[in-house]
Amino acid sequence: MLIARSIALFLLAALLEIGGAWLVWQGVREHRSPGWAWIGAGIAALGAYGFVATLQPDAHFGRILAAYGGIFVAGSLAWGMVADGYRPDRYDVLGALICLIGVAIIMYVPRGR
Repeated sequence: MLIARSIALFLLAALLEIGGAWLVWQGVREHRSPGWAWIGAGIAALGAYGFVATLQPDAHFGRILAAYGGIFVAGSLAWGMVADGYRPDRYDVLGALICLIGVAIIMYVPRGR
């Protein structure tokens, strides 16, 4: 159950961080109107992301953020596919899979404690 909760929190964190950054991008780079609304929503999502990481069952900040980096890589490619029509090549996919394997090793391999 702890692993399922952890994965769900990582997915929520990715949604908030990647979505927040995308919203800011839309307001600033793509000049979506009204820009302040896009940027404000992005800032709110990015702030919420900061709190979600604290809900992870593991108490080690460095481990959580290191593992989340792999989720961010794979999630960013997926977001680009859905939101912007980006088509990753095989090296993008391979890199994302390697990152996700890293997440699994960092977070879920049993450790002697």
